[in-house]
Amino acid sequence: MFNILTPNELKEALDEDKELHLLDVREDSELAEAQITCSQFHHIPLGELAERHQELPADKNIAVVCRSGGRSSKACEYLIGKKYKVANVEGGMLAWAKDIDPTLKVK
Repeated sequence: MFNILTPNELKEALDEDKELHLLDVREDSELAEAQITCSQFHHIPLGELAERHQELPADKNIAVVCRSGGRSSKACEYLIGKKYKVANVEGGMLAWAKDIDPTLKVK
């Protein structure tokens, strides 16, 4: 099982500049519409994760986000099996846009 981060908890961690990496597993077209600004940002679509997970820092905490939480949950399950320290962003970008940044247009 993996941890869950609410959008507010993620924002707090990013604001405090904790060593948290953000992994967005949405498709390129979704990323082009809206994304969370973060200095430690990684974009790997879920379908490419098996081939590209080595790009992620194995020794850091990683918050995983998608549109609504489903794909990021699958990504977390996969990454836990590879011994990464991950947390799923609850509600994904839809919740982030609703609770944190209503200027984002997430479809």
